[in-house]
Amino acid sequence: MDSPIPFTPDIERIDQDEADVNAELADTFRQIIETTYRDLGHGFSGVHAKSHALLQARVRVLEGLPPHYAQGVFAEPKSFDALVRISTGAGDILPDSVSLIRGFAIKLVGVEGERLAGSEGDSTQDFLFANGVAFPTPGPKKFLANLKLLAKTTDKVEGLKKAVSAVFRTAEKGVEALGGESALLEQLGGHRHTHPLGESFFTQAPIRYGNYIAKLGVVPLSENFKALEGQEIDIAGRDDALREEIASLLAAQGGEWEIRVQLARDLAANPIEDASVAWPEEANPYVAVAVISIAPQPSWTWDRARVLDDQTAFNPWHGIEAHCPLGAVMRARKVAYVASSEMRGRLNGCPFHEPSNAKLPDAE
Repeated sequence: MDSPIPFTPDIERIDQDEADVNAELADTFRQIIETTYRDLGHGFSGVHAKSHALLQARVRVLEGLPPHYAQGVFAEPKSFDALVRISTGAGDILPDSVSLIRGFAIKLVGVEGERLAGSEGDSTQDFLFANGVAFPTPGPKKFLANLKLLAKTTDKVEGLKKAVSAVFRTAEKGVEALGGESALLEQLGGHRHTHPLGESFFTQAPIRYGNYIAKLGVVPLSENFKALEGQEIDIAGRDDALREEIASLLAAQGGEWEIRVQLARDLAANPIEDASVAWPEEANPYVAVAVISIAPQPSWTWDRARVLDDQTAFNPWHGIEAHCPLGAVMRARKVAYVASSEMRGRLNGCPFHEPSNAKLPDAE
């Protein structure tokens, strides 16, 4: 196995028109938020608007990690309180019959280290994941084109969205039967109705990993989560089926995920700027570095939504320099997510702020 590539500040390559593309991306986010606010009277996120689980968690860094993996927040075998949000990808609140990609965001609290610009004075570290190894597009340009298409249908023709989602799910099953997976089909509504707690999630785009570069993954660890892998949920007549299924399990059982790290070892096979490329795992597997533990708890309540959906933002640029996001997709998120949070805070009359603890309502 090749040695991991050291991080250097000049590892990124920025296109000449990137600033214009990112500004247009931010404007599209604002359009989506304006549409949902006009129709629903509330400013939801431009993407991943609907949450399915809002959780208190504990993250334990594993002991005895090899030096290449003992980096950043994972440098020492310690534990962090954390907040977890599980969501689906649309910018409007849709019934679960419109089945989209799922998101998993985690915010560690009590993190020390030199802060990224814009998060000075905070003590949090965010990692954002989606349930696909690769991003649907190489960079923000093609993603912007897809987002504009979705923006035109935000909070409109719900029945058509359900029908299109059903067609795309059938197509996705065909792709999977041939041993593949289509990130674009899933982004446009073709994701199967699988249980979120059985999903594996990935950062898709790379981040700085201390002295190195990496992608991260979150994988079911406890047997009850593993048993849900690929299990389809009956969503007939259930607009919030995913919330209900998660709540049913976590009310009594709790569970665990594993955080895994894949280090960049070959820039040709592990590109920084093209997030649509899945880094080959055959000779470069993901390695476990930490465990996320969830105690039994009410997984979604309106009180929790007011805290985690309306007052707390998950953003990969909330964190320390040792985990600086890398690549065009991550740089685009910096612009778009800030624009989204600022607009939502203004519309909802509640500016976002970073928490100093991981306490949520309805939890001990």
